[in-house]
Amino acid sequence: MPRVDQSSASTDSTRTVRDVVPGVHLVTHGHTNCYVVEGEDGVTLVDAAFPRTWAAVRQCLADVGRSASDVKGLIITHGHFDHVGFASRLQRSYGIEVWAGAADAPILRHPYRYRPERPRFAYPLTHPRALPVLGSMVRAGALSVPGLTADHLLEGRSVLDLPARPEMVPAPGHTDGEYVVHLPDHDAVITGDALVTLDIYTGRRGPRVVARGATNDARTALDSLTAVAALDVPAVLPGHGEPWLQGVGPAVDMARAAGVA
Repeated sequence: MPRVDQSSASTDSTRTVRDVVPGVHLVTHGHTNCYVVEGEDGVTLVDAAFPRTWAAVRQCLADVGRSASDVKGLIITHGHFDHVGFASRLQRSYGIEVWAGAADAPILRHPYRYRPERPRFAYPLTHPRALPVLGSMVRAGALSVPGLTADHLLEGRSVLDLPARPEMVPAPGHTDGEYVVHLPDHDAVITGDALVTLDIYTGRRGPRVVARGATNDARTALDSLTAVAALDVPAVLPGHGEPWLQGVGPAVDMARAAGVA
């Protein structure tokens, strides 16, 4: 059974779920998820939430008998501010290299400069359920995320020479350079914001695509779900919201039915 730990990495509480699937550990901070993926030869991190999230990730590593020296790389699913938080710190302080989609290189450097389909600032007025979620993100450090330059920029589908041999599958739409991370050895896919179970802009839960207030091209994002569904794994580990362990096919079907707010 997964083990849940509560901690405080900052002024906002964090949650760690060890073995959300065997060998993959979830750290949630400010309603944003990042993952510690164990392999035989070390650890791969996926996404970096906020700058202060690193304290919780480092504690998670210690809890499973690992340390920063075991981390062989950090994968960024996409370049938005709430997924790159501690990435530059890992580069500078630990020499850990970063992988990300080439098309997101400009956003990585400037993680607040992106143009969604609709103005994002209008959503809290029409979707009040999002206010506590967005407030939690602000408390977690959402307004002070530094940019970075990735060490490795990806184009197309590839398998990385990192622990757990993650397969990078393009899933553009939320951003041009969005990737999902297929973990064949763990029967799971980390979906970033290509498929979430919490839309932070509406507060709605269940499998869906993030609202147009943060998504660059909703039509393309929905089309990209075809590639996600083809992975045919039981576990979907999203960038926001609870893990979905009932199969990627049903999750994609529900996301398509929900549409894009």
